[in-house]
Amino acid sequence: MEVIIKGFVSLLIGYLLGSANTSLIVGKFYRIDVRQHGSGNAGLTNTLRTIGKTAALFVILGDILKGVLSCLIGYYLLKDVQFAGFVSFEVPQNVGMFFGGLGAILGHNWPLYFGFKGGKGILTSFSVVMMTAPYIGLILLGIFIVIVAATRYVSLGSIAGCVLFPILVAICYKNMVFVTYAVLLAAIAIIRHNQNIVRLLNGTESKLSLKKKA
Repeated sequence: MEVIIKGFVSLLIGYLLGSANTSLIVGKFYRIDVRQHGSGNAGLTNTLRTIGKTAALFVILGDILKGVLSCLIGYYLLKDVQFAGFVSFEVPQNVGMFFGGLGAILGHNWPLYFGFKGGKGILTSFSVVMMTAPYIGLILLGIFIVIVAATRYVSLGSIAGCVLFPILVAICYKNMVFVTYAVLLAAIAIIRHNQNIVRLLNGTESKLSLKKKA
């Protein structure tokens, strides 16, 4: 029972933190709702295109911070919980981060405070990956940078990272709980990119530009 309660509390706190969608909060200072401009996505790339570099910097900091805080809260809530006898498989010691991190991602994508219309959660997902598997996170960041530099498609770099995440977890950790979690995070992110995938296939996806759109 303790596992269920603390797991739920971690998920809930993460969701409430994640619901503080940084791009929408920053946009309020510019009197701009990024969901009404550009791609319509409440995330970093659309903020960069619509508002500019300074606003995008605050989005980066905010989206990463809420993922980190959610993971830390989940970790400390569940770090002393005993899983022996509750489940028959090995549970990672940082499993509390899984609950908090998942909550933050769900909150970012479907924010309670903004009509459940959020972003795609890539930055927040990346912060969760860095908290739970930092070496894999750095590898994925490198792959993302190479793909975006070569193609200027942020979505393509993000999708590639999502696909590779559970594969790398399976290779490096060989833990059923961690692999399942990685598959879940990847699935959420890829589903949120469904329109980007269609545009990539059609050749109509927008490329990254550091210039703010008029």
